[in-house]
Amino acid sequence: MSETPRAIISEAEPLADQTLVSGSLEVKLATTEEDINAAKRLRYQVFYEEMGAIPSPDARLSRLDEDAFDDVADHLLVLDHTRGKGPEAVVGTYRLIRRAGASIAGGFYTADEFDISRLETQPGEILELGRSCTADGYRTRPTMQLLWKGIAAYVFQNDISLMFGCASLPGNDAAALQTQLSYLHHNHLAPERIRATALPELYTEMNLVPAGDIDARRAAAMLPPLIKGYLRLGGYVGHGAVVDHQFNTTDVCVIVETSQVSDKYYKHYEREARGAVIQ
Repeated sequence: MSETPRAIISEAEPLADQTLVSGSLEVKLATTEEDINAAKRLRYQVFYEEMGAIPSPDARLSRLDEDAFDDVADHLLVLDHTRGKGPEAVVGTYRLIRRAGASIAGGFYTADEFDISRLETQPGEILELGRSCTADGYRTRPTMQLLWKGIAAYVFQNDISLMFGCASLPGNDAAALQTQLSYLHHNHLAPERIRATALPELYTEMNLVPAGDIDARRAAAMLPPLIKGYLRLGGYVGHGAVVDHQFNTTDVCVIVETSQVSDKYYKHYEREARGAVIQ
């Protein structure tokens, strides 16, 4: 990894002399190549070995999930200190990319699937969230809450006004996902000024079931936990979905304006994150 991107994207100043911990778990930003490789190794284990994504020959050999965007990202990590002090302690990760990093990479990862031009023209700093995963045995509320607290601290440190990224529903059969996709379209479609749209050549219709035919409570319960988390924060989805055959998923673009985050959840994270160091 070159030194320039890491220097550019790691200028955030800590807010106070306090870390984010929960029992044996701690959230931090990756600071070494060893940290980043641990995140890539965990991603490979979850995406390819557990979820059945199709690895490239290079990925199969290295057993790392990696691409060019990793070089311009900050990598948020959850560590379990009972597992050790090295890379074996990494049990959760989130990839964070801001404007400066995207500029170096030639764009955001999400732009490979969605037209995000309306997001990119928004004033202030924007943040792409992606490649989120946790190790088996750590897909629990405490782990996810710690990850969200880490993101909240990062948002405050870097004055983020808007967050976005691809979020996945399992499977690549839109018809089998018609209830969830239609629910999202009818109830959580982003306003036009910040609406991302699936690229024409990849576009999959989400409006498959009339709104009146959907049991909203049941449909919401069927959504993956990560998408539920974005919606609880007051998030939206873009127009149209994209089928990712390599990862056997159907992707939607999620958008969250930090100024509009649901008070019930945002204030909870705000109290702890405003005094936290992510470094």
